[in-house]
Amino acid sequence: MSDSDDLKPATRLVTGGRRAEWTGIPGQANRVVNPAVWRASTHLYPDAAAMAEGPKTNEDGKLFYGRRGAPTQWALAEALTALEPGAHGTILYPSGVAAINGALMAVLRPGDRVLITDNAYDPTRKMGLGLLKDFGIETRFFDPLDIEAYRALVAEGAKAVFLEAPGSLSFEVCDLPALVGIAKEIGAWTILDNTWSGPTGLAALAMGIDCTVNALTKHVGGHSDLMMGAATGTERMYRRLRMRSQQMGIVVSPDDAALALRGLRTLDVRLKRESESALAVAQWLTRRKEVAAVLCPMLPGAPGHDLWQRDFSGGCGLFAFVLKTTDRDARAQFVDALALFGLGYSWGGFESLAIPIDPPADRSVSSWPPVGVDPEATLGIRLSIGLEDAGDLIADLAQAFDRMGAAA
Repeated sequence: MSDSDDLKPATRLVTGGRRAEWTGIPGQANRVVNPAVWRASTHLYPDAAAMAEGPKTNEDGKLFYGRRGAPTQWALAEALTALEPGAHGTILYPSGVAAINGALMAVLRPGDRVLITDNAYDPTRKMGLGLLKDFGIETRFFDPLDIEAYRALVAEGAKAVFLEAPGSLSFEVCDLPALVGIAKEIGAWTILDNTWSGPTGLAALAMGIDCTVNALTKHVGGHSDLMMGAATGTERMYRRLRMRSQQMGIVVSPDDAALALRGLRTLDVRLKRESESALAVAQWLTRRKEVAAVLCPMLPGAPGHDLWQRDFSGGCGLFAFVLKTTDRDARAQFVDALALFGLGYSWGGFESLAIPIDPPADRSVSSWPPVGVDPEATLGIRLSIGLEDAGDLIADLAQAFDRMGAAA
């Protein structure tokens, strides 16, 4: 395996975190493909002198105590770091929300102000209005599409800016380089929730962002059977992430780390299949008389497509559409009629999911529905396209529209 910077993301997904010392036995030439699952709370030292030296180093690859991990966790962290150009290291967390919290608490202190994009994941918003407020940190929300209003807000001062692209539920694509550049003018930390496309679809640190957060529960896990998050950062950010996570006693299970590593190896092919199917479904939805708008950044002509095409190299199967009806019962009839789409709040697994969405309930300063859409059309549905045949998914959506029409 090569550590060359020239390796493409698909290759790095396969080679990352497979050091010889983590996949073999000292003194033997043969190795296994995957790092073993190291279940260990206690790490033993050969003598008192070695034990005295132990606390003097604090880095992955050095056995110390179970809370600092072992080869299974280190392999996953190293593989994730290798995917992000400009990254120094990755910290693992027991959930995506824990990773968001870890990134924010690494840079914020009482009396600080943080700016959070108005279309952030709902738990992120609640963190700003709850946990951060309890710690004396002020949160202000901004419309990521209104750059001048954002510039004015940044000028009033902020310790950090939290971004998400595309936006949660409504899938707006903001001008990330512009927003990051404005934040850098005042020296603010920049953190991005990059779960939608992940590092294979957006090289966030390369455009100046200090830290990316990824809910590994979603695409990296890929099989709806684990909870985990990660924060990957520049050297300055990584040192803060590591210190704060250790102070908080954050650690992930080696068994879950092994599942995430397994999912990571097939991430490229799964994302390509999901994206291809999502585009087919999105294009079909644009032709339905019941649909007011399709909010899929990968779709030509959709809101934010030009910025997505400029900044991203990939996407995923998650998008939304807006119904023309204002009848909530009709929307419920549609969702209940779906047979191949499960009803669940997660996404990024091998199975397709659907949920009704009402973004205004999770917004402070931005508008809904999107510009150009009938303001009376406010009822949305979010789809997570899995690995089923796209034609079968379209047929399922078609019969659900028929059921909704019949009920109306």
